[in-house]
Amino acid sequence: MFSKPERAALAETIRRYFAEELDQEIGGLQAELFLDFLTETLGPVFYNRGLLDAEAAMLGKMDDLSDAIRMLEKPLPVPGKR
Repeated sequence: MFSKPERAALAETIRRYFAEELDQEIGGLQAELFLDFLTETLGPVFYNRGLLDAEAAMLGKMDDLSDAIRMLEKPLPVPGKR
């Protein structure tokens, strides 16, 4: 899922968080196991939210496109008028 450099950077971020915020030192393996836990349990939640946000953005653009197309419509001739 993550490249080795990404995984190392994320694990280091987790280690730093534990040290600074929780005043608890953890090793690299512990940080990677915690990363795996977060990825497996919370990853799908964030992924699905991202999909919903992308869908909402796309639907908004589709509405804009529909409006732009309607503005291109020509008026229909009125019978009896020239």
